[in-house]
Amino acid sequence: MAETLFRKVWNAHRVRTLASGQTQLFIGLHLVHEVTSPQAFDMLRQHGLRVAFPERTVATIDHIVPTSSQRRPFLDVMAEDMTVALERNCRDFGITLYTPDSDEQGIVHVIGPQLGLTQPGLTIACGDSHTSTHGAFGAIAMGIGTSQVRDVLASQCLAVEPLKVRRIDVNGQLRPGVFAKDVILTIIRRLGVQGGAGFAYEYGGSALDRMSMDERMTICNMSIEGGARAGYVNPDDTTFAYLRGRSTRQPARHSTGRSGGGVGLPPIATRPTTIASRLMRPPSSRPSPGASTRAGRGRQ
Repeated sequence: MAETLFRKVWNAHRVRTLASGQTQLFIGLHLVHEVTSPQAFDMLRQHGLRVAFPERTVATIDHIVPTSSQRRPFLDVMAEDMTVALERNCRDFGITLYTPDSDEQGIVHVIGPQLGLTQPGLTIACGDSHTSTHGAFGAIAMGIGTSQVRDVLASQCLAVEPLKVRRIDVNGQLRPGVFAKDVILTIIRRLGVQGGAGFAYEYGGSALDRMSMDERMTICNMSIEGGARAGYVNPDDTTFAYLRGRSTRQPARHSTGRSGGGVGLPPIATRPTTIASRLMRPPSSRPSPGASTRAGRGRQ
């Protein structure tokens, strides 16, 4: 059987197998926001650690940005405190930050693709359950918790349980009024909210082939609602057409205004293990009208 994209990307980023049986996985891109990061940065300070790969870390403020007025200081005291904390942390640790007054600021899972940071073959982590959105581009993207945000900041690695792959084919022509959201809800209905536990979902089939990148992002976004740790689509001409011409360059460190220039994501050259050993410990329906879905058995 041909090796899946998931397995190829996993193996390319595998540092080692831990005594727990977990994989120490190098993370190519770490996306950070204001909600799940404050305690992680505090833990770095407590351990006297620095961010291992600030050039592979990009932060944005998105969850708590007010809709009525973005004038600083925000009227919502908690929102202002969280914004100030992320600004201070990014400044202290040399991390790129997109604030509300930057042209590049936006929802963390939207700006990654829009700025060309999300790339096929990357491993991506973010302290948000819907990080699987980036899998639409052929990346292996996983949501993580605050202690894991700390691990990635300190070592650029995650301790992850090995996953199996479940292929889900969606074939046929979607009828008018049936959209990508209906497709993923049908998949979840058929497989259940725990159907993806221990799996990464690989989405394919003729219906997926015809979908735009926005639609594929919608599919992958809700993989977590089906219990899957990750969901992805194999990259094709649609993927590369979307990414063509999008810059992978980041602004100068700690950008709090309009950005320009900077450095891009470097190639993976170092696979850290020493810092990680200090931090990483093992944790004690019907088809949509006009289309058919088929879930394959798990495979490696």
